[in-house]
Amino acid sequence: MMQDDIKKAVEVLQKGGTILYPTDTIWGIGCDATNAKAVEKIYKLKFGAPQKSLMILASSPEMVARYVAEVPDLALEIISTIKDPITIVYEKARNLAKNLIPAEGTIAIRIPRDAFCTELIELFGKPITSTSANLAGDPNPLSFGKINQQIKDAVDYICTSHQGRVNPPKPSTIVKINMDGQMQIVRN
Repeated sequence: MMQDDIKKAVEVLQKGGTILYPTDTIWGIGCDATNAKAVEKIYKLKFGAPQKSLMILASSPEMVARYVAEVPDLALEIISTIKDPITIVYEKARNLAKNLIPAEGTIAIRIPRDAFCTELIELFGKPITSTSANLAGDPNPLSFGKINQQIKDAVDYICTSHQGRVNPPKPSTIVKINMDGQMQIVRN
């Protein structure tokens, strides 16, 4: 069942579509992080217009390395030791949709520890965007049932896996690692 769901989601992503999918933290709205038109759809759906950058999910440190100029040793250490969801902001993003990268050139990337997300990203072969499945200003939905119908109607595919799961109310911790190796906590 989960495998069929993942295959359908990947087909939609490959065509530049948007998906509503379960992540290791909350339900997310996703698309191909390398497709500018797909990213534009997410901005319009969530914010009504282009906004701040979106974070992306990758399946491994090796995938992260394809989309940033350098993965600092500290980032690899954090990824391998911290078990709670952690998003790392990297400098010098590359190979992503231009409208996904803010002027300062950074990108926030999380490697989820959720089998559904990991398999989805691995099968797709590229990172996918992840923004909470809510309209700007609304609270984050902790379960599928709390997602605004407007979001459900707007995406191209709604994943069926984990629709009964209630997620923890805490989003991922966000840290920024500068090129000089210094780390700062953006959101705890």
